[in-house]
Amino acid sequence: MHRHLNDKYVQKTNKGGYRSRSAYKLIEIDNKFKLLQKGQKVIDLGASPGGWSQVASRKGANVVAIDIKPVNTIAGVEYIQCDINELEILRNKFKDQKFDVILSDMAPESCGLKSLDHIRIMLLCEAALNLAKHFLNYGGKFVVKIFQGESDKDFYNELKKIFKTVKYFKPKSSRSESTEMYLVGLDFVGGKDLK
Repeated sequence: MHRHLNDKYVQKTNKGGYRSRSAYKLIEIDNKFKLLQKGQKVIDLGASPGGWSQVASRKGANVVAIDIKPVNTIAGVEYIQCDINELEILRNKFKDQKFDVILSDMAPESCGLKSLDHIRIMLLCEAALNLAKHFLNYGGKFVVKIFQGESDKDFYNELKKIFKTVKYFKPKSSRSESTEMYLVGLDFVGGKDLK
């Protein structure tokens, strides 16, 4: 509790009016990779409590927040409550719409066992990537949270097949002891033939 209250990003979150300290992770990723621009169409996967949706919306993007949990209303953000594996629901919702950026800060509830947490987050990464293959615009961008472990390299190689550039990035606002990293895919070239 002491660490949390004295965390400079928690303090900044309160001042900046963001719903989570993770908002600053996306701000850092955006500063580095220039992801977000006015008028873009953005999906925020696992959006609750809404910090990343706030960042994208404040940048002038048109944001669709998707989460299995309820998310309190954010001005200018459309919210869909569903499991991201339910592609049929999303296909019906989006019709032929494509998106410029797909963001995923999803993580499983930690069970404390690193190897199991790693497997569980990699399953979420695969689900996020599957969704991106269906709804990402050609040339689009993809950001996904991973925990470093035995299969993140395989996932990196999977991204390399469908994005021109793939980079690992650890924001300063990530806690130093955490194995959390982000993979950033730029210039989407794959998935064109998916139905």
